[in-house]
Amino acid sequence: MRPEPKKRLDTNAAQSARPNLNAAFSGLDLPDLPAGPPPVPIADSPQTLWKMGRVVLRRETAHRGGKTVIVVDEFATHLPASVIEKVAKKVRAACGCGGTVKGRTIEIQGDQASRVRAALEGEGFQVAGVR
Repeated sequence: MRPEPKKRLDTNAAQSARPNLNAAFSGLDLPDLPAGPPPVPIADSPQTLWKMGRVVLRRETAHRGGKTVIVVDEFATHLPASVIEKVAKKVRAACGCGGTVKGRTIEIQGDQASRVRAALEGEGFQVAGVR
């Protein structure tokens, strides 16, 4: 004799049976509470912006066959690697040259400190180092 098959549960039934939380709290009457802040529409909420911080420029030629590179170093610790990579891409485009990201430093090919400085300041960084 075969055992009876298990009953199947409708997975969408649980979602429709979930109560509306706004309706659950709308009947409360608490007169002593202050009014809350007005709701902010999602379209008007400010975007999360990073405070970029300070970076240091260095001019290096060591171990590069005499070629000069500009190294952008000392990024703020709260900036993720993805933000550093996006900044590197914008700096390379502004300078019209190649470069790379190694760890938390950016290396830009060529002696273009003024262009790199202008691009970083345009991104909101405070730039120290090579003039």
